[in-house]
Amino acid sequence: MDASEPGQDWLPQLCTLPRLMVMLGLAELVIVLLGLSPDGAPHWTLEHFLSASAFALWQAIAVTALLCVLRSHLSRLPQGLGAVAAVLVAGAVAMFSACALYTLYTATGAQIGARAVGFWRFTLGSAAVVMLITALALRYFYVSDRWAAQLSASARAEADALQARIRPHFLFNSMNLIASLLHSAPQVAERAVLDLSDLFRAALGAGEDNSTLAQEVELAERYLSIESLRLGERLSVSWERPEPLPWDLVLPRLVLQPMVENAVLHGISRLPAGGLIEIALRVEGRMLRIVVRNPAPDPAAAPALAVGRGAGHAQRSIAHRLSYRFGAGAQVTGLWAQGYYACELAIPLA
Repeated sequence: MDASEPGQDWLPQLCTLPRLMVMLGLAELVIVLLGLSPDGAPHWTLEHFLSASAFALWQAIAVTALLCVLRSHLSRLPQGLGAVAAVLVAGAVAMFSACALYTLYTATGAQIGARAVGFWRFTLGSAAVVMLITALALRYFYVSDRWAAQLSASARAEADALQARIRPHFLFNSMNLIASLLHSAPQVAERAVLDLSDLFRAALGAGEDNSTLAQEVELAERYLSIESLRLGERLSVSWERPEPLPWDLVLPRLVLQPMVENAVLHGISRLPAGGLIEIALRVEGRMLRIVVRNPAPDPAAAPALAVGRGAGHAQRSIAHRLSYRFGAGAQVTGLWAQGYYACELAIPLA
């Protein structure tokens, strides 16, 4: 196992129902394989199978519970030593339970299972099998945890990069705009300050917590409200929101506002006459689709003025974070055609 951050419990967390079920499944799988073996258990009956299954599941529960209790203590050890200790703990549990079962069979005179193979073969064999399965399971869980942590860190880094990109090119323009409105339209300036505050509060929390569809729409509306003060009649917005919509759907923060920002920066603001941004939200079957469409320069004729690096970065960030949360079913697509650029989010609904 690789090194982990200091102070972090590196031993996989087994105190969850899904992982307990995995451990039980592995235990039962061993029994099924033994039962199906051509010569490993030629005389097994249903009684043999049920007895072996109960014993294996008992061991799996005991090992999982003990490693769950000892997790923080074992994680204080160097990883190599701690991993060996965890496997030895599992072996000790297996030997103890095998001894107890062998003693029970001997006391009752039962002729199945343990007594048929002898004390040492039964106890040591049980310990060896449990230690092997435990080592494989811990390694699998460890790699799975590291992979999930890496994905989470990568998604957070994408959000942090997006957050950093939002600040400079928008903040100064907005502050200059608010300053110019303070004397001529103080109420409008106050509203713009509140909108700007909400927008950057969301940006600062982009990598920390989640949002909802309703909050994402409200945030995009606040952004467009500020930009409409700057662009005036050059910017028009059309919303299409046919009900019912899953307003409480949990989303990563900042998935809609960057799409709208791209439409303004790489479309409307680059056209002398401006244009209309169309934003459509609709549910199709078990998918939520969000489409942002706007006029934009031809990327082939003027690649530097069209949907540029910033837009591509934002879409990759959104795609990465949606994929992390919703899996491969979440899609982000963008297409320029006939003077318009359309970006679409497709988000699966549970």
